[in-house]
Amino acid sequence: MLRPPLKWAGGKRWLLPHLQPLWQPHKTRRLVEPFCGGLAVALGLRPKRALLNDINPHLINFYTWLQRGLTDITLSADDNTESVYYARRDRFNALIQARQTDTREAAELFYYLNRTGYNGLCRFNRLGLYNVPKGSYRHIDYMQSADFAPYADALRGWTFQAGDFADLTIQPDDFIYADPPYDVPFTSYAQEDFTWAHQERLVKWLAQWEVPMVLSNQATPRIVDLYQAHGFTLFFLDAPRRISSDGDRTPAKEVLAVKQLQVPVETRRQTRFE
Repeated sequence: MLRPPLKWAGGKRWLLPHLQPLWQPHKTRRLVEPFCGGLAVALGLRPKRALLNDINPHLINFYTWLQRGLTDITLSADDNTESVYYARRDRFNALIQARQTDTREAAELFYYLNRTGYNGLCRFNRLGLYNVPKGSYRHIDYMQSADFAPYADALRGWTFQAGDFADLTIQPDDFIYADPPYDVPFTSYAQEDFTWAHQERLVKWLAQWEVPMVLSNQATPRIVDLYQAHGFTLFFLDAPRRISSDGDRTPAKEVLAVKQLQVPVETRRQTRFE
């Protein structure tokens, strides 16, 4: 299984054992992810067809270049310094201001900043400029250029799109997996925050489609109420905390909300189906 090429806060690689049995009966369908993020789910499920969207255009630009065969990003220990990091962050922001973010240079810089910045965070200010500080890593195992080669084949047949989830065109043979930003306070992942109004709009948008779907989020009381009110069946998991500002690694309660599909008995048992 290919590992996600980026470090990504909130990545769902840990969730794959629970998603696999839900996806398996529908594996000939097109996988649609309105919030593809770190790409852990798509790379884990490996659909032949996929529509992968994210509001972050820089992320999608990186994946598009991987799909084209980007294989020769060369980085070394000498690149893991504050002077190099902030110079490259400035250059990346200059490309943003010049609206040149669909370029190969922008993709390479995005990868470098992701690997070198603090905890793999991806954060932008209100002007849309990248503002993650440098991470305090003594050593970074930068992926060597040859290691990117398998992604071009893995991403073949997938369509990448950058924009609002409501702009996606859903087809009758789709399978939707939606993993929106958690219903918790969070510094902006994109230029605009994902608010409670966005959570409500997402569920209403999903509820209109008659296709199999899985929706994941942190199981806050209002999220549970919202998903149940729109006819989703819920079950719960203990999600690992990968990043925490206060060092707390207590598992967070995660909810999976499903519609238009059967949940295997074994999956219900493992996840304390409710």
